[in-house]
Amino acid sequence: MDVRSRNHVTVTGRPDAPVVMLAHGFGCDQNMWRLVVPLLAPDFTVVLFDHVGAGRSDLSSWSEQRYSTMSGYAEDVLDICRELALGPVTFVGHSVSAMMGVLAAAREPDVFAGLVLLAPSPCFIDDPASGYTGGFSAQDIEELLESLDANYLGWSGAMAPVIAGNPDRPELGEELTNSFCRTDPDIARVFARVTFLSDNREDLAGVRVPTLVAQCSSDAIAPPEVGAFVRSRIAGSRLITLNATGHCPQLAAPEETAAAIADFAGTGR
Repeated sequence: MDVRSRNHVTVTGRPDAPVVMLAHGFGCDQNMWRLVVPLLAPDFTVVLFDHVGAGRSDLSSWSEQRYSTMSGYAEDVLDICRELALGPVTFVGHSVSAMMGVLAAAREPDVFAGLVLLAPSPCFIDDPASGYTGGFSAQDIEELLESLDANYLGWSGAMAPVIAGNPDRPELGEELTNSFCRTDPDIARVFARVTFLSDNREDLAGVRVPTLVAQCSSDAIAPPEVGAFVRSRIAGSRLITLNATGHCPQLAAPEETAAAIADFAGTGR
């Protein structure tokens, strides 16, 4: 399967401009970036794609063997970069995709001009022994996954508004719910375990490219302690806190999100 078809790769924006690659999180697809893309397109070549199993990707390319770990997704990112051959890219990874970018950049740093880790979490589970705060206990995550296994659509309806935040803007939660519900439940169950059970804390030290950590001011999924931890483990990285609330700033605050990306990808490194 051709890489472009496998991941439904689309390229827009200004040719011969710096390249920004946008990677979506769990239960979503490239449509989640639709409010940010028009703001970046005048000054950047913008690459979008769907993770295999999401959106308009080729579902026949999905296998549990490849996509039961973060590594398979990171390899897809590198495959896309090689296929497009557009030069070093600024990779913008939202949520779980942030760690995919971390792994890819550690493997092949020359592919990347920089990383923007948007609402990242290298590990969702608290580790009291080391003092790490991930935001959830092991029991919390176990119950979350059990609920997802038992009734994926019901879980989506309950969790998506929590993830989106912004209870005064219910349309954001509704959009995320609808996005979750479009995902094949069997694929979602595997991806959920990749998302919520992976521990990439040790991988952060392998990043040697310029990195911006962008967290939201209030985020039920990635609390401020997580952003501070990521910044402390990636040498030379910079941390900013967006005014945006919730876990999906590209929907809740597209202008602020696009400005942070553009500043970093342009001259703000």
